[in-house]
Amino acid sequence: MASLYTKTKLYIEANSSTWDDTKVSLQNDGSGDYIKIWTYSFAKPNDSKIAEYETAGNTAEANANIDATRRSQYGSWESQMEMIYKDQKNGTSTFKDHCDKVRSDNPKE
Repeated sequence: MASLYTKTKLYIEANSSTWDDTKVSLQNDGSGDYIKIWTYSFAKPNDSKIAEYETAGNTAEANANIDATRRSQYGSWESQMEMIYKDQKNGTSTFKDHCDKVRSDNPKE
């Protein structure tokens, strides 16, 4: 289940805006997350509007996890630069092959 943060962020983006901590605040007083502050110029989403973003929110959160996994598997920027340098020097495709494997091992939804 996608978080309220993710679904609210997607709703804001669908209304051609970006998340702004001075315009929106989420809170949980023990009975679930809710939008505490809303000062955007467009309508505050109700529960049914937020629910419309469940599928997109699940995809966004899954892809964010995949991105984090990919970042760790790509290695440091120093090791990537070393692969690129050696590929250019030797006419090989080690870096491209490495990136292709990381992507195929961790496909996005």
